[in-house]
Amino acid sequence: MDRVIIIAEAGVNHNGNYELAKKMVVAAKEAGADYVKFQTAIPELVMSKFAPKAEYQLNTTDEAESQLEMARAIHLTVDKYKPLKAYCEEVGIQFLSTPFDMVSIDVLAELDMDYFKIPSGEITNYPYLRKIGKLGKPVIMSCGMSELDEISAAITVLVEAGIKRDEIIILHCNTEYPTPYGDVNLLAMQTIGKELNVKVGYSDHTNGIEVPIAAVAMGATVIEKHFTLDKTMEGPDHKASLEPDELKAMVNSIRHIELALGNPEKHVTNSERKNMIVARKSILAAREIKAGEIFTEENLIVKRPGNGVSPMRWNEVIGQKAKRDFSEDELIEL
Repeated sequence: MDRVIIIAEAGVNHNGNYELAKKMVVAAKEAGADYVKFQTAIPELVMSKFAPKAEYQLNTTDEAESQLEMARAIHLTVDKYKPLKAYCEEVGIQFLSTPFDMVSIDVLAELDMDYFKIPSGEITNYPYLRKIGKLGKPVIMSCGMSELDEISAAITVLVEAGIKRDEIIILHCNTEYPTPYGDVNLLAMQTIGKELNVKVGYSDHTNGIEVPIAAVAMGATVIEKHFTLDKTMEGPDHKASLEPDELKAMVNSIRHIELALGNPEKHVTNSERKNMIVARKSILAAREIKAGEIFTEENLIVKRPGNGVSPMRWNEVIGQKAKRDFSEDELIEL
């Protein structure tokens, strides 16, 4: 990876409409994202008919509708992902999708994705982790709702199943939609990387684009962010998602920060070198000085431009004799 990977999370914001999903692919491409990511699931294999909705889902969908009924309405059928990946290739953006059940893992394994994306809710799902680990593909795993030891245990399952540790990227994440800024705890991303010896990134559910940009400045190698074509659409995730213009602004800002980070070395850059003469100063004659006159604190002054004797040599200059006449404001010579 030579730059930050930006994943535009379409998720289920297509509301189960394949044509809408295709429009989201185009929007993600136009925003400059590297990947557009969906969520693959057979709802009956993910949740029981008794599974409750999350609070944010109750706030954004029909309270009388069960989580299973909601999922049935907004998920694409598994046969749609192969043509959707082909459409991504046609548009010119990479395809990803997160599997939420064992059959969906098999469906996506046939599509030869660059990464398998593991969502936060599966971090304690041993059979699921083992199955993905056996595929031997690089993994990006979100770790919302988890403690450090749970992340470590999940990594161990993946590694023991066949994935190299350096092919695992852990995304720091908070799964409240939207996440309160006070709960982001972005510094924990660096703790995860240091303590667990893995590459890290950030999956963001805050309103706005500031936090993922900050995460890049703190070392995130991957950024994932939900987006939608319209925040006012019906569905659980639209309100906590970016619209296309906001997604584009985030991508552009991340690319700017990425360039601005540069490298750890401190040196004069090519762009600023030309300004050194203009902004720095030299030792000049404070008044007319005759040849043979001693340079003193009184007859010398420090002024711009900076193409003469450096003021850092002040003590070396004081006490020397002028080798020629100098007029006021003239650069002195030794």
